[in-house]
Amino acid sequence: MLLRLPHLRSHWMLVAGLLFAVMGLCVKLGAQHGFSSAELVFYRSFIGLIVICAMVRQQRLSLRTQHLRSHLYRGLSGFAALMLYFYAITWLPLSTAVTLNYTSPLFLAVLAAWVLKERVSPWVLAAVVSGFAGVALLLRPAFESDQLFAGIAGLASGAFASVAYLNVKQLGHLREPEWRVVYYFTLISTVGAAAWMMVNTFHPITWEGAAIIAGLGTSATLAQLAMTRAYLEGQTLVVGSLAYSTVVFASLLGIIVGGETPGLDGWIAIAIIVASGVVATVAAPRSPLA
Repeated sequence: MLLRLPHLRSHWMLVAGLLFAVMGLCVKLGAQHGFSSAELVFYRSFIGLIVICAMVRQQRLSLRTQHLRSHLYRGLSGFAALMLYFYAITWLPLSTAVTLNYTSPLFLAVLAAWVLKERVSPWVLAAVVSGFAGVALLLRPAFESDQLFAGIAGLASGAFASVAYLNVKQLGHLREPEWRVVYYFTLISTVGAAAWMMVNTFHPITWEGAAIIAGLGTSATLAQLAMTRAYLEGQTLVVGSLAYSTVVFASLLGIIVGGETPGLDGWIAIAIIVASGVVATVAAPRSPLA
Protein backbone atom coordinates (compact mmCIF):
# COMPACT_ATOMS: atom_id res chain seq x y z
CA MET A 1 0.00 0.00 0.00
CA LEU A 2 1.10 3.55 -0.68
CA LEU A 3 3.49 5.08 1.86
CA ARG A 4 3.95 1.87 3.89
CA LEU A 5 7.74 1.60 4.00
CA PRO A 6 8.36 0.95 7.71
CA HIS A 7 11.89 2.33 7.91
CA LEU A 8 10.78 5.82 6.87
CA ARG A 9 7.92 6.60 9.28
CA SER A 10 8.74 10.03 10.74
CA HIS A 11 11.08 10.77 7.85
CA TRP A 12 8.16 10.92 5.47
CA MET A 13 8.07 14.53 6.70
CA LEU A 14 11.28 15.23 4.75
CA VAL A 15 9.55 14.01 1.60
CA ALA A 16 6.54 16.15 2.46
CA GLY A 17 8.80 19.14 3.18
CA LEU A 18 10.35 19.04 -0.29
CA LEU A 19 7.01 18.53 -2.00
CA PHE A 20 5.35 21.34 -0.02
CA ALA A 21 8.19 23.65 -1.10
CA VAL A 22 7.61 22.64 -4.73
CA MET A 23 3.92 23.35 -4.21
CA GLY A 24 4.76 26.81 -2.90
CA LEU A 25 6.90 27.48 -5.96
CA CYS A 26 4.03 26.40 -8.23
CA VAL A 27 1.71 28.79 -6.38
CA LYS A 28 4.20 31.61 -6.92
CA LEU A 29 4.49 30.78 -10.63
CA GLY A 30 0.72 30.45 -10.93
CA ALA A 31 0.18 33.89 -9.37
CA GLN A 32 2.70 35.39 -11.78
CA HIS A 33 0.79 33.70 -14.59
CA GLY A 34 -2.37 35.56 -13.50
CA PHE A 35 -4.27 33.00 -11.42
CA SER A 36 -5.99 34.26 -8.26
CA SER A 37 -5.50 32.61 -4.87
CA ALA A 38 -9.02 31.14 -5.06
CA GLU A 39 -8.29 29.56 -8.45
CA LEU A 40 -5.00 28.09 -7.23
CA VAL A 41 -6.63 26.61 -4.12
CA PHE A 42 -9.41 25.14 -6.28
CA TYR A 43 -7.04 23.55 -8.80
CA ARG A 44 -4.77 22.25 -6.05
CA SER A 45 -7.72 20.71 -4.20
CA PHE A 46 -9.60 19.42 -7.23
CA ILE A 47 -6.58 17.61 -8.66
CA GLY A 48 -5.89 16.17 -5.23
CA LEU A 49 -9.48 14.97 -5.03
CA ILE A 50 -9.20 13.23 -8.40
CA VAL A 51 -5.93 11.52 -7.39
CA ILE A 52 -7.33 10.34 -4.07
CA CYS A 53 -10.54 9.06 -5.67
CA ALA A 54 -8.51 7.16 -8.27
CA MET A 55 -6.31 5.63 -5.57
CA VAL A 56 -9.33 4.68 -3.47
CA ARG A 57 -11.04 3.04 -6.45
CA GLN A 58 -7.94 1.19 -7.63
CA GLN A 59 -7.13 -0.21 -4.18
CA ARG A 60 -10.80 -0.63 -3.21
CA LEU A 61 -10.45 1.44 -0.07
CA SER A 62 -13.39 2.60 2.02
CA LEU A 63 -14.34 6.26 2.45
CA ARG A 64 -17.11 5.56 4.94
CA THR A 65 -16.43 7.13 8.31
CA GLN A 66 -18.03 7.44 11.72
CA HIS A 67 -16.09 10.63 12.43
CA LEU A 68 -17.53 13.06 9.88
CA ARG A 69 -17.53 15.95 12.35
CA SER A 70 -13.79 15.53 13.02
CA HIS A 71 -13.12 15.46 9.28
CA LEU A 72 -15.21 18.62 8.90
CA TYR A 73 -13.15 20.45 11.53
CA ARG A 74 -9.92 19.33 9.88
CA GLY A 75 -11.18 20.28 6.43
CA LEU A 76 -12.41 23.75 7.36
CA SER A 77 -9.30 24.68 9.35
CA GLY A 78 -7.08 23.33 6.59
CA PHE A 79 -9.03 25.20 3.91
CA ALA A 80 -8.73 28.49 5.81
CA ALA A 81 -4.99 27.92 6.27
CA LEU A 82 -4.58 27.11 2.59
CA MET A 83 -6.42 30.20 1.33
CA LEU A 84 -4.41 32.52 3.58
CA TYR A 85 -1.16 30.71 2.77
CA PHE A 86 -1.62 30.93 -0.99
CA TYR A 87 -2.47 34.60 -0.71
CA ALA A 88 0.70 35.21 1.30
CA ILE A 89 2.83 33.33 -1.24
CA THR A 90 1.35 35.47 -4.01
CA TRP A 91 2.55 38.74 -2.46
CA LEU A 92 5.56 37.81 -0.31
CA PRO A 93 8.92 36.18 -1.02
CA LEU A 94 8.51 32.39 -0.93
CA SER A 95 10.80 31.92 2.07
CA THR A 96 8.93 34.59 4.06
CA ALA A 97 5.46 33.19 3.34
CA VAL A 98 6.52 29.62 4.14
CA THR A 99 8.23 30.67 7.37
CA LEU A 100 5.15 32.58 8.55
CA ASN A 101 3.00 29.53 7.82
CA TYR A 102 5.35 27.41 9.93
CA THR A 103 4.71 29.42 13.08
CA SER A 104 2.02 26.82 13.88
CA PRO A 105 3.93 25.22 16.82
CA LEU A 106 4.14 28.65 18.46
CA PHE A 107 0.37 29.06 18.16
CA LEU A 108 -0.12 25.53 19.48
CA ALA A 109 1.90 26.41 22.58
CA VAL A 110 -0.20 29.54 23.15
CA LEU A 111 -3.49 27.67 22.65
CA ALA A 112 -2.40 24.86 24.98
CA ALA A 113 -1.75 27.38 27.75
CA TRP A 114 -4.84 29.50 27.11
CA VAL A 115 -7.50 26.96 26.15
CA LEU A 116 -6.26 23.69 27.64
CA LYS A 117 -4.78 25.38 30.73
CA GLU A 118 -1.52 23.50 30.33
CA ARG A 119 1.46 24.61 32.40
CA VAL A 120 4.00 26.33 30.16
CA SER A 121 7.63 25.43 30.78
CA PRO A 122 10.31 28.15 30.69
CA TRP A 123 11.67 26.60 27.47
CA VAL A 124 8.31 26.82 25.70
CA LEU A 125 7.73 30.36 26.96
CA ALA A 126 11.18 31.43 25.72
CA ALA A 127 10.52 29.73 22.37
CA VAL A 128 7.19 31.53 21.92
CA VAL A 129 8.64 34.93 22.84
CA SER A 130 11.71 34.55 20.63
CA GLY A 131 9.63 33.07 17.82
CA PHE A 132 7.25 36.00 17.65
CA ALA A 133 10.21 38.38 17.97
CA GLY A 134 11.53 36.67 14.85
CA VAL A 135 8.13 37.18 13.20
CA ALA A 136 8.30 40.90 13.96
CA LEU A 137 11.77 41.06 12.45
CA LEU A 138 10.67 39.11 9.39
CA LEU A 139 7.62 41.33 8.88
CA ARG A 140 9.50 44.60 9.35
CA PRO A 141 9.88 45.19 5.59
CA ALA A 142 6.13 44.55 5.20
CA PHE A 143 5.34 47.31 7.69
CA GLU A 144 7.24 49.69 5.44
CA SER A 145 5.48 48.63 2.22
CA ASP A 146 2.07 47.55 0.90
CA GLN A 147 2.68 43.91 1.95
CA LEU A 148 1.42 44.20 5.52
CA PHE A 149 -1.91 42.47 4.84
CA ALA A 150 -0.11 39.62 3.09
CA GLY A 151 2.20 39.27 6.10
CA ILE A 152 -0.76 39.10 8.48
CA ALA A 153 -2.41 36.54 6.18
CA GLY A 154 0.72 34.39 6.28
CA LEU A 155 0.80 34.56 10.06
CA ALA A 156 -2.91 33.70 10.26
CA SER A 157 -2.30 30.71 8.01
CA GLY A 158 0.09 29.42 10.65
CA ALA A 159 -2.60 29.76 13.30
CA PHE A 160 -5.15 27.81 11.26
CA ALA A 161 -2.50 25.25 10.31
CA SER A 162 -1.89 24.53 13.99
CA VAL A 163 -5.57 23.69 14.39
CA ALA A 164 -5.49 21.50 11.28
CA TYR A 165 -2.44 19.54 12.48
CA LEU A 166 -4.11 18.96 15.84
CA ASN A 167 -7.16 17.63 14.00
CA VAL A 168 -4.95 15.27 11.96
CA LYS A 169 -3.47 13.84 15.16
CA GLN A 170 -6.96 13.41 16.65
CA LEU A 171 -8.06 11.52 13.53
CA GLY A 172 -4.99 9.33 13.89
CA HIS A 173 -6.09 8.36 17.39
CA LEU A 174 -9.52 7.58 15.93
CA ARG A 175 -7.80 5.09 13.58
CA GLU A 176 -8.66 7.02 10.44
CA PRO A 177 -6.29 6.10 7.55
CA GLU A 178 -4.40 8.79 5.67
CA TRP A 179 -6.32 8.46 2.40
CA ARG A 180 -9.61 9.14 4.20
CA VAL A 181 -8.18 12.18 5.99
CA VAL A 182 -6.81 13.61 2.75
CA TYR A 183 -10.02 12.79 0.83
CA TYR A 184 -12.31 14.78 3.09
CA PHE A 185 -9.83 17.65 3.31
CA THR A 186 -9.55 17.94 -0.48
CA LEU A 187 -13.33 17.57 -0.88
CA ILE A 188 -14.07 20.40 1.57
CA SER A 189 -11.34 22.60 0.07
CA THR A 190 -12.56 21.97 -3.48
CA VAL A 191 -16.14 22.94 -2.61
CA GLY A 192 -15.02 25.96 -0.57
CA ALA A 193 -12.65 27.24 -3.26
CA ALA A 194 -15.27 26.71 -5.98
CA ALA A 195 -17.71 28.85 -4.01
CA TRP A 196 -15.01 31.49 -3.52
CA MET A 197 -14.24 31.50 -7.25
CA MET A 198 -17.81 32.53 -8.01
CA VAL A 199 -17.03 36.04 -6.77
CA ASN A 200 -13.64 36.20 -8.51
CA THR A 201 -12.48 36.56 -12.09
CA PHE A 202 -11.86 33.30 -13.90
CA HIS A 203 -8.70 33.15 -16.02
CA PRO A 204 -8.49 30.92 -19.13
CA ILE A 205 -5.99 28.07 -18.86
CA THR A 206 -3.12 28.09 -21.35
CA TRP A 207 -0.69 25.21 -21.90
CA GLU A 208 1.81 26.90 -19.59
CA GLY A 209 -0.89 27.43 -17.00
CA ALA A 210 -1.95 23.80 -17.29
CA ALA A 211 1.62 22.66 -16.60
CA ILE A 212 1.77 24.86 -13.49
CA ILE A 213 -1.59 23.56 -12.29
CA ALA A 214 -0.52 19.94 -12.85
CA GLY A 215 2.67 20.51 -10.86
CA LEU A 216 0.72 22.25 -8.11
CA GLY A 217 -1.89 19.53 -7.73
CA THR A 218 0.55 16.62 -7.96
CA SER A 219 3.11 17.98 -5.49
CA ALA A 220 0.41 19.09 -3.04
CA THR A 221 -1.39 15.75 -3.03
CA LEU A 222 1.76 13.67 -2.61
CA ALA A 223 2.97 16.05 0.10
CA GLN A 224 -0.36 15.75 1.92
CA LEU A 225 -0.18 11.96 1.86
CA ALA A 226 3.42 11.96 3.08
CA MET A 227 2.68 14.47 5.87
CA THR A 228 -0.42 12.60 7.01
CA ARG A 229 1.48 9.30 7.09
CA ALA A 230 4.25 10.94 9.11
CA TYR A 231 1.84 12.36 11.71
CA LEU A 232 -0.21 9.16 11.94
CA GLU A 233 2.70 6.73 12.34
CA GLY A 234 5.80 8.77 13.15
CA GLN A 235 7.11 10.16 16.41
CA THR A 236 5.43 13.50 17.01
CA LEU A 237 8.58 15.36 18.11
CA VAL A 238 10.61 14.12 15.16
CA VAL A 239 7.85 14.86 12.67
CA GLY A 240 7.26 18.33 14.09
CA SER A 241 10.95 19.16 13.85
CA LEU A 242 11.38 17.75 10.35
CA ALA A 243 8.40 19.81 9.17
CA TYR A 244 10.73 22.81 9.12
CA SER A 245 12.61 21.25 6.23
CA THR A 246 9.98 22.97 4.07
CA VAL A 247 11.41 26.35 5.08
CA VAL A 248 14.89 25.26 3.99
CA PHE A 249 13.69 23.77 0.70
CA ALA A 250 11.50 26.81 -0.04
CA SER A 251 14.34 29.23 0.66
CA LEU A 252 16.61 27.32 -1.73
CA LEU A 253 13.94 27.18 -4.44
CA GLY A 254 13.24 30.89 -3.99
CA ILE A 255 16.92 31.65 -4.55
CA ILE A 256 17.50 29.22 -7.43
CA VAL A 257 14.28 29.70 -9.38
CA GLY A 258 12.84 33.01 -8.25
CA GLY A 259 16.01 34.97 -7.54
CA GLU A 260 14.64 35.84 -4.07
CA THR A 261 17.58 36.29 -1.74
CA PRO A 262 16.61 37.41 1.77
CA GLY A 263 18.73 40.09 3.40
CA LEU A 264 20.73 39.44 6.55
CA ASP A 265 17.77 40.45 8.76
CA GLY A 266 15.57 38.05 6.85
CA TRP A 267 17.95 35.11 7.31
CA ILE A 268 18.30 35.88 11.02
CA ALA A 269 14.51 36.08 11.42
CA ILE A 270 13.99 32.79 9.58
CA ALA A 271 16.63 31.09 11.74
CA ILE A 272 15.02 32.43 14.94
CA ILE A 273 11.54 31.27 13.94
CA VAL A 274 12.71 27.82 12.86
CA ALA A 275 14.77 27.32 16.03
CA SER A 276 11.91 28.56 18.21
CA GLY A 277 9.42 26.30 16.48
CA VAL A 278 11.62 23.25 16.97
CA VAL A 279 12.15 24.09 20.66
CA ALA A 280 8.42 24.66 21.16
CA THR A 281 7.70 21.31 19.53
CA VAL A 282 10.27 19.39 21.58
CA ALA A 283 9.66 21.12 24.93
CA ALA A 284 5.85 21.19 24.79
CA PRO A 285 4.14 18.99 27.39
CA ARG A 286 2.98 15.64 26.08
CA SER A 287 -0.80 15.45 25.84
CA PRO A 288 -2.89 12.35 25.16
CA LEU A 289 -2.74 13.33 21.50
CA ALA A 290 1.02 13.41 21.34
